[in-house]
Amino acid sequence: MARRPIIMIHGYSDQGKSFHTWVDRLSQLGYDATRIHVCSYETLTNEVTIADIAEGFDRALRERIGLNGDEEFDAIVHSTGMLVIRSWLTVFARRQKRLKHLIGLAPASFGSPLAHKGRSWLGGIFKGRKQFGPDFLEAGDLVLDGLELGSRFTWDLAHKDLLGEAPFYGADKDTPYVFTFCGTQAYGGIKKLINEPGTDGTVRWAGCALNTRKIVMDLTKFREDQERIAITGWSNVDIPLIPVDGADHGSILQNPSAELVSLVHAALSVESGPELALWYEEAARKTETVKERLAPWQQFVIRVTDERGDAITDYYIQLEGKRSGGSIEEIQQFDVDVHPYSSDPSLRNFHVDLSVIEPDTLESLSLRLIASSGSPLVAYHGFDDESGDELQVYDVEGTWHAVIDLSGLLTDAQVKFFYPFTTTLVELRLNREPLPLVGPNKVCWFDKD
Repeated sequence: MARRPIIMIHGYSDQGKSFHTWVDRLSQLGYDATRIHVCSYETLTNEVTIADIAEGFDRALRERIGLNGDEEFDAIVHSTGMLVIRSWLTVFARRQKRLKHLIGLAPASFGSPLAHKGRSWLGGIFKGRKQFGPDFLEAGDLVLDGLELGSRFTWDLAHKDLLGEAPFYGADKDTPYVFTFCGTQAYGGIKKLINEPGTDGTVRWAGCALNTRKIVMDLTKFREDQERIAITGWSNVDIPLIPVDGADHGSILQNPSAELVSLVHAALSVESGPELALWYEEAARKTETVKERLAPWQQFVIRVTDERGDAITDYYIQLEGKRSGGSIEEIQQFDVDVHPYSSDPSLRNFHVDLSVIEPDTLESLSLRLIASSGSPLVAYHGFDDESGDELQVYDVEGTWHAVIDLSGLLTDAQVKFFYPFTTTLVELRLNREPLPLVGPNKVCWFDKD
């Protein structure tokens, strides 16, 4: 069987030549090097977005390597390259049938904790453009904005390809077969200064795989409304993280192990749903002990809006729970590592080590929310699970307190709140109303005759 062309897409602040080792390894396995095409793109300029790169990628496919509009190909992407290819895929449905295999090497599927650092002046010194000119020390602000944890770009992209009703990445030939790998080791040497736990030095284990679900807590609805808390199922086929022992974000590209190359070679040979399932069974068997050594991190990306869809930026969230023989307590580990998206703080990323939370020991779980309008004229409010009178649980400054019971997500066999090595999206919706909530309000009135 003739092999399809392979497209390789690098990450932020990198070049196509970084794939040199992978081209050599695949050539040694019998792949035709003339059918392996390495893509380069511009990131270190402040005017280009990830969506722009995706459009440029589409034109380059046609004009540079001559792939026509329906010719099939495979892709191996590193880091930001995953966002580029996903952005390209979501523009036209027919593109799903063109891309047959998608191999993610340390993919930044939900961004990177380094992105917001790169936007600082220090980031420009170490990662920015070094050539003197009008764009000297540009670090690619718009690309980094999309790469920032909790960004609106990754939030919207997930709704297009990970949370739709129909599978975007399924087990049949009409959608790509997807495989995600990430190293288990952070950087050594001077680069260790930027390391964070639960990462390969640049991307998070919990933010690589495309296993994502969303929980909507619509507090504008009454407690009795069954759609008040809605949870999406897995719309795509299971796409778990495959850990690569001893690799970091750079070495997975520049010095891949023989086992990783073998797994990728086998992945590129998958041509059916049963073969996909067998590949994942074999990969899980080979990496079982490696994954067991990893701390089970999970990401939550939370967004709070009002009933109009407008952002609520001033809020506080904490989980509370009760363990056997104890009383209700704050689960402090939940908000130890929180990153508000700088362009819109209604979006926040929570990185949680589940081995510290120990969710299996929890008998109850609730989410405490405090939202403030910052004004005595208007307030946010809704229907929570604790207050007896929703119209009275705000203070004179328009700050509202609420508790939402999530205990059912601890015992449900099909849907769980805690799920390691995944990213869970949570959207909370509140009402925004003039104060006071009953009687004449302070925002609008009729003058007396």
